[in-house]
Amino acid sequence: QVQLVESGGGLVQAGDSLRLSCAASGRTFSNMGMGWFRQAPGKERELVAAISRSGTNTYYTDSVKGRFTISRDNARNTVYLQMTSLTPEDTAVYSCAAVDARYSDTYYYRATDYRYWGQGTQVTVSS
Repeated sequence: QVQLVESGGGLVQAGDSLRLSCAASGRTFSNMGMGWFRQAPGKERELVAAISRSGTNTYYTDSVKGRFTISRDNARNTVYLQMTSLTPEDTAVYSCAAVDARYSDTYYYRATDYRYWGQGTQVTVSS
């Protein structure tokens, strides 16, 4: 079992930055592929960014490329999402998710690939 706890959300203005953190426990973090998803009211959940277990390989959805950076610290069992130049369209509940990736250093971009999920943290960007 893996427990994931997100933090760092909040209310910011357009153009501001935020860093989300997701602390993991329960299994070997360095064997886990990680992803950040978001869901806005009335919209489907979407993958924002994903990272392989070593951190070597990353994925970003088009709308956040150049603005968001996913990273991980395997010594601290934590994955981060650095968000810059935030816009109101980034307003959503952000959740981290984990998948057992011990046999492949790749990222996973389908929600159905992920077995473990955090509770989410709200990010609200005002105009």
